[in-house]
Amino acid sequence: MRKLTYFIACTIDGFIGDESGDASFMYRFVDEEFLAFLKAEYPETISAQGRRALGIHDLEHRRFDTVVQGRGSYEVALKEGITSPYDHLREYVASRTLTQSPDPHVEIIGADLVGKVRELKAEEGEFGIYLCGGSELAGQLHDEIDELVIKTYPVVLGSGMPMFGSGFALTEFTLDEVRVFDNGVVVRTYGRTS
Repeated sequence: MRKLTYFIACTIDGFIGDESGDASFMYRFVDEEFLAFLKAEYPETISAQGRRALGIHDLEHRRFDTVVQGRGSYEVALKEGITSPYDHLREYVASRTLTQSPDPHVEIIGADLVGKVRELKAEEGEFGIYLCGGSELAGQLHDEIDELVIKTYPVVLGSGMPMFGSGFALTEFTLDEVRVFDNGVVVRTYGRTS
């Protein structure tokens, strides 16, 4: 069975963006050291446009071959005129309001999100599924998430969009790895406790 990995950036106090979802204030922490880590370990999580700009569009997959993102996350790309932000992966967008995909490479999941993700997880393959965000989507898929990769940036917001937009659900994960960067970024990897 393939893993669903919630690979997400957040503040020290657990917010993935301000109340509107804007996370652009975190971009300044993507320095040379951190970018080298992303290119080596998680190149699929860099958008297609970013990969082309960095000259790494042809890098082979390391961890993922599929991305699932929410309408809000997808909207960030659409506002820039980008209809397929992860064209190097199979792309799914969960949305109850977007009924038709603006791109033939992007499939809209309008109903039974959990069922679709379970179907994707049941597929054969060596690569996993990248859960790109956002908060509400992660909340809906809470029980399906097998791994958390949390990139914590050294800032505190006080309020904003939480990592999981859902009700209280105590779930245990085991810390597998911690990586600390010179700029204060900490990347923690957790696996779901059985």
